[in-house]
Amino acid sequence: MDQEFLSVSDVTRRIKRLVETDAVLQNVWLRAEISNFKWHSRGHMYFTLKDDKSRINSVMFAGNNRYLKFTPENGMNVLVRGDISVYEPHGQYQLYVKEMQPDGIGNLYLAYEELKKKLEMAGYFSRERKKAIPTFPKTIAVATSPTGAAVRDILTTVHRRFPLTKVILLPVLVQGPEAAPSIARAIKQANFAGIFDVMIIGRGGGSLEELWAFNEQIVAEAIYESKIPIISAVGHETDVTISDFVADLRAPTPTAAAELAVPHIHELLKRVQDQRSRLIQTMDRLKSVQRERLGHLSKSYAFKYPKRLIEQKEQDLDRLVELMTKTMMLNVDKQKDKLQGLKGRIQRMHPTHKLLQERKRISDAIVNLRRAMNETINSKQSRFSLSLSKLELLSPLQMMKRGYNLAYNEENNLIKKLEDVKENEPISIRLQDGKLSCHVTEKSYDPLPNIEWRGEESEK
Repeated sequence: MDQEFLSVSDVTRRIKRLVETDAVLQNVWLRAEISNFKWHSRGHMYFTLKDDKSRINSVMFAGNNRYLKFTPENGMNVLVRGDISVYEPHGQYQLYVKEMQPDGIGNLYLAYEELKKKLEMAGYFSRERKKAIPTFPKTIAVATSPTGAAVRDILTTVHRRFPLTKVILLPVLVQGPEAAPSIARAIKQANFAGIFDVMIIGRGGGSLEELWAFNEQIVAEAIYESKIPIISAVGHETDVTISDFVADLRAPTPTAAAELAVPHIHELLKRVQDQRSRLIQTMDRLKSVQRERLGHLSKSYAFKYPKRLIEQKEQDLDRLVELMTKTMMLNVDKQKDKLQGLKGRIQRMHPTHKLLQERKRISDAIVNLRRAMNETINSKQSRFSLSLSKLELLSPLQMMKRGYNLAYNEENNLIKKLEDVKENEPISIRLQDGKLSCHVTEKSYDPLPNIEWRGEESEK
């Protein structure tokens, strides 16, 4: 057979995975009756939840049931919240309970949790906004029932601990549908009066329905907006209300609220006595030190020989006066030298001195310029004479003085060769002292002899 067989553990594990991935079966609320209740020695609770048709095994571990404010019993109707899973060793599904409330107050509890979450997100419980309770309040406002035990406990405790404080009762309803508006109104009236240093609101213990006025939003808002520091003291130590979270300080009981509101006068007196004793001891030690110092000074040289000390101080004074005089003279001489140096600098930098310097510089520049000009003129004249001499040597006039003449054709062009003129063409000959007008009658070629230059050989 090729069919694959599963083990019991595999099947159970698969079923458990299916149950735990079903969102409907996680974080589920049930209303049921408790039966087969067993409280294990390790703190865990094992019981069965049933209705008229079915039942389910359940467990509530010690980490969750330690917050319960009641003891579950067989036959008790409860509201529970938890997750459904499978206990693999027995292969049975069961409910893992996270939270439990007696049935009948379930709706109130859900409303409590919803308002608590809403106010927490709005910042009503923030520690940063909580006000400090004054150390020595002069006047305390107490908002509670005038006929309850809470007011007597508060008055007795305040009078016993700190009789200097004045307590004013603001009667309010602490139970019923009109209780929450009554408490909120008292808080606003106390703030409007402006004479209270601290305020206590609360009542004695009771059920969730009886304490519900302190879970109302109107009370929470009045506490939040109060300028007076408020101490919340509602119910017993295990009772926690919305007002406890919003108030500046929570007291487990009304008596504890009074103890937190005022110091104990006997403790203050004891503290004063301790401070007085320490002050006396400090003064005694200071007196002893100063007395010892006075004795030491009375034996000192100044007290034994005051005249000699004065004479010595006079001599020191003369020495210091002389030293001061010398120092002052040295400083005066130093400042004089410095002044002379500055005066010389000022004179050197004076416009008149600068003007004389510039005039001298300009005069010297003119002399140098004239000298340079004369030297340049002389040099140019020498060069000009030399050039003129060279020019005279190359001048045709000088050549004409030596017997040379210049012939020009009709176009007044210089005749250099025979081919530059024709026969019977009129020409002009320029002599040293005049000009001749002639006609060419005949042309004959008679070139000059070709003289070759042989350089060093010819020089020899």
